[in-house]
Amino acid sequence: MTPAPLTPAETTAADALVRLALAEDLGAAGDRTSLATIPETTRATAAFVARSGGIVAGLPVAELVCRTVSPELAFASVVPDGTGTQRGTVLATVSGPLRAILGAERTALNFLQRLSGVASLTKQFVEAASGTAAKILDTRKTTPGWRLLEKYAVRAGGGTNHRVGLFDGILIKDNHLAGLGGDVRRAVEAARAFPGNAGLPVEVEVDTLEQLEHALAVRADIVLLDNMSLEQLRAAVGRRNAVAPGVLLEASGGVNLATVGAIAATGVDRISVGALTHSAPALDIGLDYRS
Repeated sequence: MTPAPLTPAETTAADALVRLALAEDLGAAGDRTSLATIPETTRATAAFVARSGGIVAGLPVAELVCRTVSPELAFASVVPDGTGTQRGTVLATVSGPLRAILGAERTALNFLQRLSGVASLTKQFVEAASGTAAKILDTRKTTPGWRLLEKYAVRAGGGTNHRVGLFDGILIKDNHLAGLGGDVRRAVEAARAFPGNAGLPVEVEVDTLEQLEHALAVRADIVLLDNMSLEQLRAAVGRRNAVAPGVLLEASGGVNLATVGAIAATGVDRISVGALTHSAPALDIGLDYRS
């Protein structure tokens, strides 16, 4: 699938990360090797090429890297983000001063490989849950500073974004409940009554079917079923369907590519997977000199 373009917030995040990454790589002296060996007037074209199969994500960021290194670089995407790749798929080309291309190469590839890795792993989870109604969601287990871009990559892989941070959603977790003596009703009611929370869905985490009963009784908008067995998940879905059909159920914990299909088949609405962003291997992508 092709995700929506980078949002303004994602573009701002990308710009900050690109500038940081280029400062880290080029330093004050610049690319000493290219400055010493490549004539200033030499121009070239190179192609970003997939070395393995997966889902590409991050082409707008790679373009931003190239434009930041030199406005003379012309970047052209050959395929859109969200495209499935195989070995040899040309993703984009860049043309202009060869010194600038070489100065941008590693940083552009770092963004492309990391974000494409997140998109590729997300796609695997989405495919493993296909045939069910369950959506695959990301979490806040992201690389510090990269959250918005990694969540963009999740969308490129067909996944769904959970809340961005603590500021834009309500998720009452086990430690919140522990601070309230385990009182689910009190926690949900307090979250709904808090000034500024109007209109935000209230999600509460439970790890027993007894806690689920309390969450359903108070009509939490979403109930996170943490580390429950398949039998418990099926029981939770049955109970929800019987007494509170409007409440969404989200499974979390113990989710991997071997288990996600069975978890989805229990009838839960959502499955949150931290591995999408904390454990995605980079997709192998290279930059090949063309002329």
